[in-house]
Amino acid sequence: MTESLPGRQAEDGGAGHGRDAAKQLLLERATKYTLAAIPRISDRRKRLLLGGRSVTVDGNTLDTTLQVMLAAEHAAGVGGLVADHSPESGVAVSRAALRTTAAMLRPPIQVDVTDISIPGPAGTIPARRYVPDGTGPATTSALLLYFHGGGFVIGDLETHDSLCRLICRDGGIQVVSVDYRLAPEHKAPAAVDDAYAAYCWALDHAAGLGATRIVVGGDSAGGNLATVVAQQARDSELPLPALQLLLYPVTDLSSETRSKLLFSDGYFLTKRDMDWFADHYLDGAEITADDPLVSPLLSEDLSGLPPALVVTAGFDPLRDEGNRYAQAMQDAGVIVDLREERSLIHAFANFFPLGGGSATATSAIISALRAHLSHAGS
Repeated sequence: MTESLPGRQAEDGGAGHGRDAAKQLLLERATKYTLAAIPRISDRRKRLLLGGRSVTVDGNTLDTTLQVMLAAEHAAGVGGLVADHSPESGVAVSRAALRTTAAMLRPPIQVDVTDISIPGPAGTIPARRYVPDGTGPATTSALLLYFHGGGFVIGDLETHDSLCRLICRDGGIQVVSVDYRLAPEHKAPAAVDDAYAAYCWALDHAAGLGATRIVVGGDSAGGNLATVVAQQARDSELPLPALQLLLYPVTDLSSETRSKLLFSDGYFLTKRDMDWFADHYLDGAEITADDPLVSPLLSEDLSGLPPALVVTAGFDPLRDEGNRYAQAMQDAGVIVDLREERSLIHAFANFFPLGGGSATATSAIISALRAHLSHAGS
């Protein structure tokens, strides 16, 4: 009788795996249908679906489109940005889930795209170059070196392809998206080292790419890398970026803030997600959470940095640290354009295909980016 137990366990395990796979497939189909439907639903219908209820925190009212999306996530049992927090399969599953979701939010945006490689400190760094095809606004002479978000653990060239295409087309600016090394395979400061190497490469190749100026930018973890690179360029006496484009950036991994407490759950990026990211990025690393290489807000000197366009979101756990970094740079004499998108959540720029406030704000960011470059002289 005991000899039959392993076989029965294997049978049950196989059935369980099959049920999990079927559940995941059903969830993906439901998500795809929901994301495809949201842009076609009128605001009036969205409010009816929500029962006329709105969400107001700190005097900010959540964008209706994003409220519908979050409600749909909650109904489907989706907890946040990280799909699986388990130590065994969590990283692989969460990376794949984010790519799958990004593929569902991929409107046709025509630009010229080429995959390239950049020399890095541990081998070549995959990157993707986007060049306006002439159908949008006049092309500027700047190049945006872009670092994707994802908590230093997930995210890649594919998850941010649509956003990079949109910035390139509507901003009339070349974009080079950098696929830096991720944790936990590569602990901090590997991502920083790759980002800095990419900036040095951009300086060396700007003329050949037809660019006279370089903008460093990114969202969330990528915003962190962009501003750390700006600090490193200043400290190394390299030519500075023309501008920092910081979308809801991570600026302090060592401190709690009011926004982290207010929006710890239910607004896409959760406290559990942030802890999971930090553990993967820093556990076993050569540096700690209070090192300016991972927490740029804690740098002793923020003077002499390039101008910054900083965008934060009202319903984002990272709201307060983004606002604090903008204020700290301004106090140090840096020119800062802080834009607080009070009705939106973390990662809203990736949700521009859904319409609503995310689309409006993302368009405004691109217009502001173009205005800053025009003001500085293209």
